[in-house]
This record gives sequence, C-alpha cells and structure tokens, in this order.
Amino acid sequence: MNSRRMFLDTSMTAAGGLLSSIRPVQSAVGPPVSDLKITDLRTYRLATGSLFVKVFCNNGESGIGECSPMNTRVLQSVIEHALKPIVMGKDPFDVEPLYDQMLFHPFKLGPHGALSEAIAGIDLALWDLKGKMPKRPVYRLLGGAYRRSVPVYFSLGWNQKDSPEEVANTMKRAVGLGYRAVKMRMNWSPLQLDDPNDPAEAYLAAIRSKIGNNIKLMFDVNNGYSTHRAIQMGRRFQEKFQIVHYEEPTPQYDYEAMAEVADALDVPVAAGEHEYTRWQFKDLIRQGKPDIIQPDVTKCGGLTEAKKIAALAQAHNKPIVVHNTQPTLGTAASLHFVASCSNAGYPQEFTGERPELLRLFRNKLIFEQGTLRVPEDPGLGLEADMAALEAAAENG
Repeated sequence: MNSRRMFLDTSMTAAGGLLSSIRPVQSAVGPPVSDLKITDLRTYRLATGSLFVKVFCNNGESGIGECSPMNTRVLQSVIEHALKPIVMGKDPFDVEPLYDQMLFHPFKLGPHGALSEAIAGIDLALWDLKGKMPKRPVYRLLGGAYRRSVPVYFSLGWNQKDSPEEVANTMKRAVGLGYRAVKMRMNWSPLQLDDPNDPAEAYLAAIRSKIGNNIKLMFDVNNGYSTHRAIQMGRRFQEKFQIVHYEEPTPQYDYEAMAEVADALDVPVAAGEHEYTRWQFKDLIRQGKPDIIQPDVTKCGGLTEAKKIAALAQAHNKPIVVHNTQPTLGTAASLHFVASCSNAGYPQEFTGERPELLRLFRNKLIFEQGTLRVPEDPGLGLEADMAALEAAAENG
C-alpha cells in the first residue's frame, strides 16, 4: 500500500512539473491567435461598377472581397456608416457572429438588398483573410472540395443595339473558346411584362443556328413574363430550340406564379438571384418551387450565408447553379463555394474576362476548355495590385 501511494505521489509530482512547463502556442510574428483584431476596413469604388472591400488585421494580414454592382455608391455608404463600426476591433475569425451582427443590428435598413450586398463584401474579405493566415485556399476552410475544376457556361445580356446575328456570333465565339453551354439574358423586369415586341424568339433562333445542336442553350427571362405567357413561351422555346434552363420566367416577387410555371413545364425553372437570406430562400424553395437554386455570393451576404443556403437546397434535393456577373473576386468566391457543395455539379455562370479588371490583379483565374480551375493559392486565390486598385478608386 505504501509503495503504491509513493508511486502515485511521484507520478503526480512529475505530471505537475510537465504541465507547469507548457505555455500557450503563439505565432512567431505578431499577436497570439486569440488576440487577433480587425484594425481597419477600406472600400474601393471603381468606374467599372465594381466595389471592393479590404479588411486589415493587427497581425499585418489583410483580405479582400467584392460586393454586388447594384448601386455601389449606396453599398459603399452602408459599409462605411453602418457596418464598419460593427466589425472594427472584432476577431476576423468570428465570421458567424459578425454576419449575425451585421445583419440584425441594422436590420431595419432592409436585409433584402443593399444591406446583404454590403455584408457580402466584408464577409468575402474575412474569408480571404482566414485563408491567408494558415495559407490555405478557402474551399478547404469550407469543408473541402467535391471538384477542383468547375464547368461554366457563357452568359450574355441582351443589348438592343446588337442584332440577333451579332449576338449569335458572340455565342459562336464563346463555343470556340471551349464553352459547352451558353445563356441569353433578356435584362427585362416586371416593367416590361409581356412586351408585345418580344424579340426573344429571333435571338434564340439565331443563336441555335450558329452554335449547333450539341451545345446547351439557356434562357433568362429576367422576370418579364406573366404566368400564362411564361408557360406558353417555355414550351415553345424547349420544343424549337431545346433550351435546358429557363430562368426567372415570372416577376421575382410572385412565388405562386413561379410555382405554376414550374409545375406546367418539363424544362427546369431556375431562380434565386433576387433572394438574399436563408429565410427568403426557404420561401422560394417551398412556395416558388424552382428546380434550380441560384444564390449569388456577392448579394446573399457572402460565403457564410451561401453555405447555409446550399444546405437548405440540398435538404430539398435542389441543385445549386450560382448567379454570378463579377469575373474576378466574385467568380473566385463562387468557385470556392461550388467546389465545397455536393449539389453544385451543373455548369456555373461566367460572363467572361474583363481586361479593365484583370489589370487590377497580379494573377488571374485559369480558364480551360469551358472550365475554371478552383484557385489553390491562399484565401480566395487572387492577389490585388493595391497601387493599381487605389489609383482606380473613385472618391465622393
């Protein structure tokens, strides 16, 4: 008994000495991880219609994100006056609490639009920062990759100055670059409901004649048809032109109309670019019943909320096809998002490169034969040329 007690006493003494020698792990340079704080937030509004957001941390690291291009002056003001005071001094790794605080403290400004679009720029910058600290691509922090390259379709908005022949030739050039699917967007709204001079058929006919029958053709009504017109034209376009994706055929606020169209047609109905939170997407899925869900990471509050929306879609057996018109950071963030989602295997939207934006970055996304590679560099994977970005930024 005495020898057993002596053994225990000796063991505890040794363990106590070992434990007393252990110290919290700290980074070799800068403050301990637990002491990380956001020290500054800056916005860069460009004449290109882009709004970038940069978040700075007290360990010298920074991250950059992008907002939706919907009235960047308003979004910049929301960031500077409503959101920046919330995030200053906070831990940049607290993306969930920060998202909730940015959404609910200024909630009466309206979460279904400018507020969520402004939050998205900050949230994407925080994810970029989070990836840069451990030097990991963001998709790894989101749970890993189901795919490391993403098929994309070429997306083109209707411009009344361009004839059906000119648009069709643009689509043909896209196919020559390797795209295996193209989409025509009509850029309408409920203000053009059932336009008696609807030119859609002429454009779709010209496009199909130029790209042949082996390329997938998609059509975005942009909320321009009533219920009966949407059903009529959806059937017609599927039969005549074999469209495989029929986007926002009815006004975005009328979920009942969308459900009627989706129930009546065989062609998949897609929607989601006008929804901003998981609660809106819940109502869209349950009431509007689209076949394809389309969150936009620069509109729906960033990656933090987008992952919840993807899980909601998965729970309802709905695939994700992102809405995406921002070819640099917005596309990079979308790639990390779809890489980490099991239900995002369809071709995703890409509007093509814009040289005036490419010059603001030291590297670029890699496009090969109709696919974009998921970035492997730390963070979102694009390194901004800050001198060029600051020179391009507009004030006032």
